[in-house]
Amino acid sequence: MTVTEPGPLPGGPLSDEWGTESLRTRVAELLERARARTRVLTEAVDEADLVAQHSPLMSPLVWDLAHVGSQEELWLVRDVGGREPLRPEIDGLYDAFQHSRASRVELPLLDPSEARAYVAEVREKALDALGASPLRGRRLVEQGFAFGMIVQHEQQHDETMLSTHQLRAGPPVLHAPPPPAAAASPAVAEVLVPAGPFTMGTDTEPWALDNERPAHVVDLPAFRIDAAPVTNGAYAAFVDAGGYDDPRWWSERGWAHRVEGGLVAPQFWERDGDTWWRRRFGVLEPVPAAEPVCHVCFFEAEAYATWAGKRLPTEAEWEKAARCDPSTGRSRRFPWGDDEPTPALANLGQRHLQPAPVGAYPAGASPLGVHQMVGDVWEWTTSGWHPYPGFSVFPYPEYSQVFFGGDYRVLRGGSFGTDAAAIRSTFRNWDHPIRRQIFSGFRCARNVEPGSGPEGA
Repeated sequence: MTVTEPGPLPGGPLSDEWGTESLRTRVAELLERARARTRVLTEAVDEADLVAQHSPLMSPLVWDLAHVGSQEELWLVRDVGGREPLRPEIDGLYDAFQHSRASRVELPLLDPSEARAYVAEVREKALDALGASPLRGRRLVEQGFAFGMIVQHEQQHDETMLSTHQLRAGPPVLHAPPPPAAAASPAVAEVLVPAGPFTMGTDTEPWALDNERPAHVVDLPAFRIDAAPVTNGAYAAFVDAGGYDDPRWWSERGWAHRVEGGLVAPQFWERDGDTWWRRRFGVLEPVPAAEPVCHVCFFEAEAYATWAGKRLPTEAEWEKAARCDPSTGRSRRFPWGDDEPTPALANLGQRHLQPAPVGAYPAGASPLGVHQMVGDVWEWTTSGWHPYPGFSVFPYPEYSQVFFGGDYRVLRGGSFGTDAAAIRSTFRNWDHPIRRQIFSGFRCARNVEPGSGPEGA
């Protein structure tokens, strides 16, 4: 099944100048765009594949489908719309906190036809709620927040379902054009980020989630960060140099996981003679050297960085490199500015089904000259998952708060499977450091030594 080419987000950034009707139109378009992608992902396979569990790390695709509808019903139909529940008896089945992913295949789930009928009925009533809502007033509906939250939720599950597609066995069922070729590679291998304060997080992004708030000033010493994500070719050099066999490069926990998990290369890589091959959505192909490496866990990224004489960036360092405009001191919405992502700026929205080669999006670089910080691959940071100073829960604790302080590392920037509606430079993702079925890569950073000159050379 061919992936539908998503267009740019309609309109520009939400603001108080948006009229209610234009906001309704935008919300409806974004809801439909998310649903169109859900249909691609769930109609590409037969019913047996929909109800199967392709990995204990993932839910059956049919669970994700009905869960999307269940959340939409809870927030848009029942809360915003004030309507009676459609299927209250299934609430528990699709509560992610009641059932682990590994156990969901054993639940009495809606079958594929029932799930499709359910999400269609929910959507009809959610659009009724959209038409009746003033999109102003209480915080949940102000500037369409609840609708934006549901758009992002469905797109996040679409990316999760895309990960499930990568894990399923069998011939290819998803198809998309290749990404653009490299147009202008970064002029330098790494970029100096000057010392000083910057504004991290946001108070103004109307659909930002609670963990992105509030905006606060962070003062950082100077550091250097890679101008592009680490590529497959660079990572293969680490593998071929025996990086997986030498505990010097690994943390104690990382080495223990490497041994226990039998890790020898990124997930989905295999060697045939002198060539590394990868399996990508059912296609076996040589590993493209110029693409950002994908499907590595935090511990693998950390080991490579140590081997290279560097380290992984902190979350604050990543955001400053992505957002800070040194000419104005202002933090941008995106590396390229405040405009919404377009196909010329970033690899998003399942458009290409793989990362683009380094240098494919020169127009998307940050003011400091850091490339491809949005799209392509999620990037591991060293930071744990914690709230910002002044954090407050909104609209429910199970999105962010209950995970704070757990064994997680923050990832930033989105991937080729992340939709433009579900990413911005303040967006924070998190996962266990052993996870690599996600579309995860990284870039390195290093300290600037005192007295090394204005460029830190």
